[in-house]
Amino acid sequence: MTTAPSLRIAALLLLAPAAAWAQDAFEIQVYEYPTVPAGRWDLETHLNYVAKGSTVASGGVAATEHQTHLTFELTRGITPFFEMAGYLVLANVPGEGPDFAGWRLRPRISAPAQWHLPVGLSLSVEVGFPQPAYEADSITLEVRPVIEGTMGPVQIDLNPVLGRALKGPGTSEGWAFEPSARLGFTVAPPVDLSVEYYGALGPATDWLPSGEQVHQFFLGGDVTLTPDIVWNLGVGLAATDAGDQAILKTRLGWIF
Repeated sequence: MTTAPSLRIAALLLLAPAAAWAQDAFEIQVYEYPTVPAGRWDLETHLNYVAKGSTVASGGVAATEHQTHLTFELTRGITPFFEMAGYLVLANVPGEGPDFAGWRLRPRISAPAQWHLPVGLSLSVEVGFPQPAYEADSITLEVRPVIEGTMGPVQIDLNPVLGRALKGPGTSEGWAFEPSARLGFTVAPPVDLSVEYYGALGPATDWLPSGEQVHQFFLGGDVTLTPDIVWNLGVGLAATDAGDQAILKTRLGWIF
């Protein structure tokens, strides 16, 4: 069956970091400081479900409620301080079959531990290539600094993300500010509980009114199944009427 154009567009509008000042619903993750060890691979599978989203089409864009998003992220550790990742992004809209939604590339560097900095620092730069049938902006850019601090069993990660369109009509909108943060607490060696925050505040130099900003909070945690396999679960709720209101997310990471 051919996917209806409006539904196909809705599935990918969430891809672009700068599109409509929306949070990325395909990769709901706060980055931590370390990069993948040199010579190893990290396969992460992100599966997210919008339990409560928009229910009425607006401006030709279909409702997001009950959409499922699946992303495969494969990362290679090139050096102890540099990694390169590639993404395959898929979407499923109720009543339609799975659909290819785009792809991405992401290099990341980290500050060496031997620098003995008071916090862990790394920098990710992600370029997205949404399919033309879904997104007017054909190339997007996300710049993600990562700042990490640890105090005993408590870990804090900050990602002050900036995103924009590089090619397409959205280039005139400039940079969008989409911060995220994670507060984690080790309960026992295999289990970490966490609270995560994801925001989309609008243009970096002129934020949207508070009621139009996206503020989502996720309760969940990580379970270390083996030294090389980590399973993440989370339930997210919105603090404003903007964006999706309830999201279920899970991520399985395997280093090999």
